[in-house]
Amino acid sequence: MVTPMRWCFPLLKADSCCNRDIRRSASAGLRALALVSLLPWVSGCLEQSSTSVDDQGARVSSYDWGLPDSIPLPRVPDDNPMTEEKFQLGRYLFYDTRLSANGSISCSSCHQQDKAFSDGREHGLGATGQAHPRNSQALVNVAWNNVLTWGNPSLGTIEKQIMVPLFGDDPVEHGLNEGNYELVLRSLQAEPVYPSLFAEAFPDQEDPLYSDQAWDNIVKALASFVRGLVSFNSAYDQGNLSESAARGEKLFNSERLECFHCHAGYNFTDATVDRLTSVTQLQFHNTGLYNIDGLGAYPEPNTGRHEVTGNPSHMGQFRAQNLRNVALTAPYNHDGSVESLEQVVRNYGAGGRLRTSPPNAGDGRMNPYKDSLITSFQISDEEIQDVVAFLQSLTDQEFITNPRFSNPWIQDSGQD
Repeated sequence: MVTPMRWCFPLLKADSCCNRDIRRSASAGLRALALVSLLPWVSGCLEQSSTSVDDQGARVSSYDWGLPDSIPLPRVPDDNPMTEEKFQLGRYLFYDTRLSANGSISCSSCHQQDKAFSDGREHGLGATGQAHPRNSQALVNVAWNNVLTWGNPSLGTIEKQIMVPLFGDDPVEHGLNEGNYELVLRSLQAEPVYPSLFAEAFPDQEDPLYSDQAWDNIVKALASFVRGLVSFNSAYDQGNLSESAARGEKLFNSERLECFHCHAGYNFTDATVDRLTSVTQLQFHNTGLYNIDGLGAYPEPNTGRHEVTGNPSHMGQFRAQNLRNVALTAPYNHDGSVESLEQVVRNYGAGGRLRTSPPNAGDGRMNPYKDSLITSFQISDEEIQDVVAFLQSLTDQEFITNPRFSNPWIQDSGQD
């Protein structure tokens, strides 16, 4: 069972698959979780930085991650070690629409494999049809993220984050609550494939699907599948860059464009940790996307890290996204308000975005909270295309077609 932890209710603001705070989940949703001993995973005390030393096991694992030698293993919670059996159970649950209040959506509704587990929408849609304020993030190498959302520094594990789309009510995603979670569990228990999958995934438990640990196990299995979505086989990784992409790589890593400062390392983000990491510093950035009042404000409710901390200087700060498979995950930015990679580059070239007409008109270039690295730079149309070509080289075709990550229900039914 889950060990109780200290609660920090003032910080109970968690990003969903579209990364919205769920302050009101402290009522119905969290009461439901209390009944299944899962409340601790939705809580979160604000984390600023941490220091840890991995004395052993940095490159040793009984689970086959399928990584190139150059990539260190990700961190994994002690209470949820990776196993192939949990990964496979999580895969079934990830694609199962029964894991929603009305059977209309699954995790894969907002996270589709052919789009690098994003959904191609400006805003995702929940089980009730409610649109979400934020753009669904791609699920690519999530195991290496030091925080799991666009702007919430308190959600540092996949297990915590999964609770938000399942049980959050503002916005409603899967729509689970204290009134229906037992019915949802019964529908899963009635599926013939699950008893054996649960037994294989949790061999030390006498009755993992029917005991009080069932929801705990569901979350751990889902987290194992998401943690195992690994992508390191792009044209870039293979050293197979076109001439244009090679020029774009040089521009990307130049001091003129300065992209590499926030999108660094093997995951192309400064939000990366692994088992070799000794110091973890949470980084969030205001990129000058909005300035609706001339004083730096972002449109509600998407104020980023500021939503959680209340600190004015955190206005508009969001986590730098992993750029692997980024060409597949349009539209861009936290609210899906930028249509193309070309426009993303142009916004950075301008030192922010100028919106001359409603809604949310304002000159983001003059945002007082803008990151100091977001300064304008000169760039030609040809150079923009080169940068885009480099970003396209980060697409991993194997990742988006790998049967290991695909819908097992379709395969089991014999459909194409």
